[in-house]
Amino acid sequence: MGRMTAPLPDDEVARAMAAVDRRRFLPWAQRGHAAEDRPLAIGHGQTCSQPATVAAMLRLLDVPPGAAVLDVGAGSGWTTVLLAHLTGPGGSVLGLERVPELAAWGAANVARAGVPWARLRPAGHGVLGAPRAGGWPRVLVSASPDVLPGALVDQVAPGGRMVVPVGGTMLVVARDVAGSVQVTEHGEYRFVPLVED
Repeated sequence: MGRMTAPLPDDEVARAMAAVDRRRFLPWAQRGHAAEDRPLAIGHGQTCSQPATVAAMLRLLDVPPGAAVLDVGAGSGWTTVLLAHLTGPGGSVLGLERVPELAAWGAANVARAGVPWARLRPAGHGVLGAPRAGGWPRVLVSASPDVLPGALVDQVAPGGRMVVPVGGTMLVVARDVAGSVQVTEHGEYRFVPLVED
């Protein structure tokens, strides 16, 4: 008798990934590879992350409907739109991308996606993330710093969480309502480096 395979998850993340066509967030030359479970180059040394990795990160992030989410390293805008599906129209998503050409392309992709509560803009020079009064309830980081950036940890709201690959290890940074931070590890992954201006 063959080994049974686990059923694919049927959850909000799976539904969001089914609803958002990855091809629309890839250069023309890569669109034929959209269904492949691997990272794909989008130019300027950046990639559209592997779908299985994105799904794992989104499940770790545990985005509630109506949340405000910061998407660092948004690239083509795919994760920004996925996050918008998870927050629903009552939420808001801000994608940041440090490469100006990618930010412009990603912003156009997000604008075409029919999720007006999400937007993508160029990352500010000399600023990591986007400081916000009260912090962000959820922060997704799709590039890997060598060490956990304190500037991003400081932007996690009380009761919030951040998912970030640091030195190849996926971390969940959770801040409790009293402000204490707990960091847990969730496997090994490869990402493009997080570059700070």
